[in-house]
Amino acid sequence: MQSAPRSGCAINAAVEVLGDRWSVLVLRDVMFGDRRHFRELLAGSEEGIASNILSSRLKRLTDQGLLRRAEARRGQRAQYSLTEAGIRVLPVMVALGNWGLDHRDGDERLRVRAELLRDGGPALVEAMMDELRETHLGIPRPDPDAPRPSEQLREAYAEALGDQRSGSR
Repeated sequence: MQSAPRSGCAINAAVEVLGDRWSVLVLRDVMFGDRRHFRELLAGSEEGIASNILSSRLKRLTDQGLLRRAEARRGQRAQYSLTEAGIRVLPVMVALGNWGLDHRDGDERLRVRAELLRDGGPALVEAMMDELRETHLGIPRPDPDAPRPSEQLREAYAEALGDQRSGSR
């Protein structure tokens, strides 16, 4: 149910889908937090997204072809998965993270993943996209024995959290 963009400009077309902060943050939490259910996204939001906003953004991202919602039977939770179009937003997220690292202050615990992706360069971003394809689309990673980028990101976050806790004592 994609709506027609206001103009034929490719940047405009992308901004009409990704220009809303909540949409970008929902995609971030699906990509980096592996939050794939409504309640996980709601409870895990660092920014405190309201349930009606989350519901609206999930519907919009699904309608725009960035997420797919698996039908849930009665009593089950619906699961959201990234589509290929959603996975291909990852380099945009990395670019936004790089800009934020360069031009904004922030909590070290929350900056560490962006730093790792920046420092890992295109190879790490591509490996992360391969892992997202495996997780969300069922496409095996080209090198199944390679370290998982999500584990590297999780370890870096845990280390930053530990450093932050020990530094505050």
